[in-house]
Amino acid sequence: MLFFVVKLMEGMDMVNDERQMLRNKILGARDLLSASERHEKSSSAIQNFWSLPEMKRWSTLFVYVNFRSELETLELIRLCLSQGKRVAVPLVDASTVSMIPLLIQDPEKDLVPGYYGIPEPDPQKSLRVAAREIDAAVIPGSVFDIQGGRLGYGGGYYDRFLVNDAPQAKRIGLAFEIQVVEKVPVEPHDQPLDILITEKGIVNLPHNMEEPSNA
Repeated sequence: MLFFVVKLMEGMDMVNDERQMLRNKILGARDLLSASERHEKSSSAIQNFWSLPEMKRWSTLFVYVNFRSELETLELIRLCLSQGKRVAVPLVDASTVSMIPLLIQDPEKDLVPGYYGIPEPDPQKSLRVAAREIDAAVIPGSVFDIQGGRLGYGGGYYDRFLVNDAPQAKRIGLAFEIQVVEKVPVEPHDQPLDILITEKGIVNLPHNMEEPSNA
């Protein structure tokens, strides 16, 4: 029995090492994109996002605010707000390892440096929205694949939020094409995506066969 447990732990360590090596490799490549490349590719991805037919009926979106070399989301946030949609962004509660969706009206005025310096809504001026009202969650990550796999940054915040708070939300990965690999080494707690969007196009992912693939 002890031998089995040791082998199981060794296998888990190997998977974790593989995940971290892949994460480091892809994030390193993403960091090498120039500011102009990131902006151009981000704008193309946002245009693809805006072309989703579902956008016509979604009224409340949960959208990450980009940090460092992530695909830029402020353009998407502004577009949604200009069209009368409600936009919530995450406020990290490190004490409970969870995220709180807070509504914003103006990203320039409502966002302040938060967890690890990531822009977050000011809890003193932002209203909380019930997670069950979120129609779509726009999710960042380090590595993605076209089977719905996603590697985050290691904290598991989005996985827990999708399972515990907003299981009804359409799960949308937003990433640069260089972040997409053939296969992500996922673990049981990793939540699959419904849609993956890059500057190259849109992929409706195979675990959700209700909608045809656009790419």
